[in-house]
Amino acid sequence: MESPDRMPLPRDFFDRPVLEVAPDLLGRTLVRTTDDGPIELRLTEVEAYAGEIDPGSHAFRGRTARNGVMFGPPGHAYVYFTYGMWHCLNLVCGPEGMASGVLLRAGEIQVGAELAHKRRFSARHHRELAKGPARLATALDVDRALNGTDVCAGPEAPLAILAGTPVPTDQVRSGPRTGVGGDGAVHPWRFWIAGDPSVSPYRVHVPRRRRT
Repeated sequence: MESPDRMPLPRDFFDRPVLEVAPDLLGRTLVRTTDDGPIELRLTEVEAYAGEIDPGSHAFRGRTARNGVMFGPPGHAYVYFTYGMWHCLNLVCGPEGMASGVLLRAGEIQVGAELAHKRRFSARHHRELAKGPARLATALDVDRALNGTDVCAGPEAPLAILAGTPVPTDQVRSGPRTGVGGDGAVHPWRFWIAGDPSVSPYRVHVPRRRRT
């Protein structure tokens, strides 16, 4: 029998308001099963995005080909490609059609660090392997091929979320989301484990200049 911390989180865990799901993901275990073996990560930092009521969300202006998974059932992965360079991994939550999701920003690799190092060879220290959303996706070999993956299907699925060890509320911190500007900048919807060295540094939004 699997120990409680190795049990996959059920779909109803994700079928809740995004501001409940996001901090509750801290301390949970993300499992990425690859052809070379599993990589397991303890989640230490996340951000909540509230769909069509949130100017910072990809779904703010409605459904598109890119964000369609966000409008589907909870407990699935939404993977997007950004700046023509990086992938980022999100977990869809809330009732179907509401398009809310949680960006997985950082974590501590606990199993398969040698596999993560092959993709994150520039990391100077173990704690830097998944320190930031693009680094997390790179370390876990996550790309658009995993968009729509059911993370509640079990530990043998390409992506799974196990119960892990939830973080006590007095260890959870919150603040503005990294790099979000405009009206979305005011929301303190970034959540992280206090004092954890794998948490990424906060950066304010800097508007991108158009090339001339």
